[in-house]
Amino acid sequence: MEFQNPTAVASAKPMPQLAKDTTPETPWPVSHASRVFHDAMAKWPALWIDGQISEINTRRVGSAYITLRDNAMEVSIQVMGFGKFAQLARDFNQGDRVVVHGRPDIWQKQTRLSFFSDDIRRVGTGSLRAQIEELRRRLKGEGLFDEANKVPLPAVPRRIGLVCAPQARAEGDVVTNARLRWPAIEFTVVHAHVQGSQCPSDVVAAIRRLDADPDVDVIVVARGGGSFEDLIGFSDESVVRATAACVTPIVSAIGHEDDWTLIDLAADLRASTPTDAAKRVVPDVREQWNIVLQARQRLENRMSARMDAETRLLEGYASRPSLTNPLTMLEQPQRFVDESRARLDIAVRRLVDSCCADVDRFSAALTALSPQSTLDRGYAVVQGPDGHVVDDSALLAAGDAIAVTLKRGRAQATVTRIDAK
Repeated sequence: MEFQNPTAVASAKPMPQLAKDTTPETPWPVSHASRVFHDAMAKWPALWIDGQISEINTRRVGSAYITLRDNAMEVSIQVMGFGKFAQLARDFNQGDRVVVHGRPDIWQKQTRLSFFSDDIRRVGTGSLRAQIEELRRRLKGEGLFDEANKVPLPAVPRRIGLVCAPQARAEGDVVTNARLRWPAIEFTVVHAHVQGSQCPSDVVAAIRRLDADPDVDVIVVARGGGSFEDLIGFSDESVVRATAACVTPIVSAIGHEDDWTLIDLAADLRASTPTDAAKRVVPDVREQWNIVLQARQRLENRMSARMDAETRLLEGYASRPSLTNPLTMLEQPQRFVDESRARLDIAVRRLVDSCCADVDRFSAALTALSPQSTLDRGYAVVQGPDGHVVDDSALLAAGDAIAVTLKRGRAQATVTRIDAK
């Protein structure tokens, strides 16, 4: 049977009024179906719905967009509102449990269901967020997040271990940006579920596998942005403990800068995005090359300055008179010797003159006291037979031989008479 173009058939036959009357030959156009859905949804009454805020966007003034997640199941609905609702929504945060009032609506352009709200009220903190907060406090009390446990990243890693989803954009961001900065870097990529119930066990197994690889210098756990519940697997206790126990330096790059998970607290470094992780894990080869060039230039400048200083020093030495005319080195010692010799000569002369004067003085004194001077005045010295000087005639007897010493010469005589007087 040949299939006919529904548009051509529709133009030939009237369009059914009810959905049950449509057939392959007389279908509804998408625009008509979307309008029917919209009109049917518009008849629904306003209602209150309960849930937990998994995403909230109030950046635009006058409007607010919220992803409301069921408290028990992985079911969510898009909530939007304006005016009063947007103003009220500014007081709420991701994870808050709320009730919102509004009506369901179909956006005809994409036939997408949303919930237009005019009121929002706080019920309490979302149970999931409260559980994560309680887990954070407990693990912090155990010291898993202490700075003392953080391991510094290697300055120039040779191989990066990457944990990410298969065919994920995060993998391309990390690999591409890392190789742009450091082309020699190598990767060991382990794919894992990064969302859903399998996420914690897969991530733990990947971390342990890379930690056991001796070739891996640093580990990066990367995932792109997502809702609060999409990232919840990275706040699982097993993931946090595996991260804290990892010996190899580990970097968390989960979501965007505003997203947070408990793995960020346990990791050695938290990157705001996968791209940021690539920039912080490896150095920029251009920056390193510039550092090398600057260091080389500084070294060359210092060597040149040192050589110039040494050259000037040698030139100064070479221009000294002691080297140009070595005899000048003897001038001062020669002057010292000459002056010393002159002083010595003067001193010796003075000493000799003084000694001569002393000799003359002593000679004069001796001459004055000498017996010769007495003889010179006409006196004589008489010596007895025993050679002693006779100063008393009683010591002599007639017939004694005596010696008489005169001014000049001596005479021998015999005593013929002695006068006692």
